[in-house]
Amino acid sequence: MANNHDLARLNIMTLPAYVAGKPIEEVKREYGLTDIVKLASNENPLKTSPKAILAMKDELENCYVYPEGSSPSVREALSGVLNVSADMIMVGNGGDHVINLIGEAFLNQDDEVIVATPSFITHELTAIIMGAKLVRVPLVDFHYDLDAMLAAITDKTKLIVICNPNNPTGTIVRRKAFEAFLERVPKHCIVIMDEAYFEYVEDPDYPNGIDYIKQGFNVICVRTFSKLYGLAGNRIGYAVCAKNLMDVLMRVQPPFPVNRIAQAGAVAALGDDEFLANVLHMNREGRKFLCEAFDRLNLTYCESHGNFILFDSKIPNSWMYERLLQKGVILRPCGAWGYSTSFRITIGTEYENKKTIEALTELIDLYERSKND
Repeated sequence: MANNHDLARLNIMTLPAYVAGKPIEEVKREYGLTDIVKLASNENPLKTSPKAILAMKDELENCYVYPEGSSPSVREALSGVLNVSADMIMVGNGGDHVINLIGEAFLNQDDEVIVATPSFITHELTAIIMGAKLVRVPLVDFHYDLDAMLAAITDKTKLIVICNPNNPTGTIVRRKAFEAFLERVPKHCIVIMDEAYFEYVEDPDYPNGIDYIKQGFNVICVRTFSKLYGLAGNRIGYAVCAKNLMDVLMRVQPPFPVNRIAQAGAVAALGDDEFLANVLHMNREGRKFLCEAFDRLNLTYCESHGNFILFDSKIPNSWMYERLLQKGVILRPCGAWGYSTSFRITIGTEYENKKTIEALTELIDLYERSKND
């Protein structure tokens, strides 16, 4: 019998595993707990737009009919919000799917893809699957090193990925630096702006990727309904780019990538201004609370522009993570990203944030006492 390596597509067996945030249900089973706070996956603490829920319920009776493949209702709604034509938008089965499709559309064997590290791993996985060469450029002080990325460009470079804000650090590339970078990128390269968290950014110096598409640069913006709109479970995201790039991208889109319910929810969520304002207000207040708590605990953290914060507990993840689970708190340990004492925490509700800080405070004290015993 042939082994897996003989049967698998080239490069597949070298893929690193994607580890998602631990599910609430799993923690309940393992620890016998009922009160679980999950702040590991950057989900919306206010759940889902009420208008979206109503729209999705109304659409349930139509589930026997295939959805419209190109999601025209979503594209038209986005067109009005983003001020771009609908034929510059492609809707996919979550931001991850959109990233996969970009790889399928543009990457040839041995093309080069420049990514920062650490950052969102789906870009790396897609490059590996397509047989492209990954060129990893380390962050400097948790920020993108744009000069190093420019220096890494060769004649084989096809894609350059910038996650802005970056996941897991929450840091941003600012406008002046990005524009200077973009002017120096050769025409044979496409810059992918992964803007999954762009709605949370309040810094006036943040560069909106769509502005550069309108200026004629080879830029593709990737965005999602998973975060601000609370539709992570529905899997719906989208790309925006110039029509010449969209013509290529649409050729790899499958017939029915997004289900009817997700499409209905997305359109309704875009118009739920009250819900969106409440989410942004809670995120702003929650970020302030958590940062003040980290200051009291003498913990360092990144200045985040998303709905999460990367902080250093100063305690090995191997010790802290399990004990947080025992207290019913799920955070994202960042050892896989090279931060062996750091966690990424989603900004939650007031209750979730307080419960987490109480657990951290108790465990930090316990760890310090255990060192002195």
